[in-house]
Amino acid sequence: MIARRQRIVCVGEAMVELASRGPAWDVGYGGDTLNQAIHLVRFGYDVAYLTVLGSDPFAPRMTAAWAREGLDTGLVLRDEVCNTGLYSISIDERGERHFNYWRADSAARALFSHPRIDEALTQAAEADALVYSLISLAILPEEGRERLLELASEIRRRSGKVAFDGNYRPRLWDSAATASRWRDRAAAEADFGFPTIDDERAMVGDEDPEAAAAQWQRAGCDEVVVKLGGAGCRLADGEVIPPEAQLHPVDSSGAGDAFSAGYLAARLRGASPHSAARCGHELAGWTLMRAGAIPALDHAAPYGQA
Repeated sequence: MIARRQRIVCVGEAMVELASRGPAWDVGYGGDTLNQAIHLVRFGYDVAYLTVLGSDPFAPRMTAAWAREGLDTGLVLRDEVCNTGLYSISIDERGERHFNYWRADSAARALFSHPRIDEALTQAAEADALVYSLISLAILPEEGRERLLELASEIRRRSGKVAFDGNYRPRLWDSAATASRWRDRAAAEADFGFPTIDDERAMVGDEDPEAAAAQWQRAGCDEVVVKLGGAGCRLADGEVIPPEAQLHPVDSSGAGDAFSAGYLAARLRGASPHSAARCGHELAGWTLMRAGAIPALDHAAPYGQA
């Protein structure tokens, strides 16, 4: 008998990406939870993405590309009025990213008022795991945020797992205090929490990894893994796991998303936190050394590590 693959639903905003490659701009797609969704598909999970795309010509091309990766697009809803959000990205000589966004009226912001959302949520609630982020919450009105937290609670009630990534983007919030309040509420419904130390400092001040982890734990998160950039990660037991090597990035886009996906992929298969951290570092390092947030598969892709 063939074992059923674990079902994961990722929720968030997928955007059109304009990437500067020399004198031209390449058109692609990206988004923090979308990046994680593609990585999790490549690890062999049954993954669906819950979002809304617009009426623009980019949307069908995006869903077709995701389907070729193996992502289930059955929960990708369409808005006949609004357009899909868009961002541009350029990379400096150190591999660091510089973004500009056009997302104020993106279709994804109306996810929880879409006519088909109740049907989509019924399907999503049956998942073995849910993945979302602080960005997923930031783009929603308050009612939508409440419903996303309700989905997380329902999945946990059914013995599923919830992973929450604390990606903080100040421009998406009216204040850092509002962002930290919703962060804490989401952490309370999370089995796995992935704060990034730079984001935590931007939100609440000069915080160290221990204080960041303690805040998430007080809020109620079961397993907090603090992402430390080039220094590695701090596990829930306080151990710091550095990456195997210090790299000179080609493109830092999506490295944090890759780490979270690698860690989660390993933990859902029963790996120890230490082994999961190694898996996350391996995938993040592979991503750092290639162009794009979701690099094309090659012979060195580490998806067999989880």
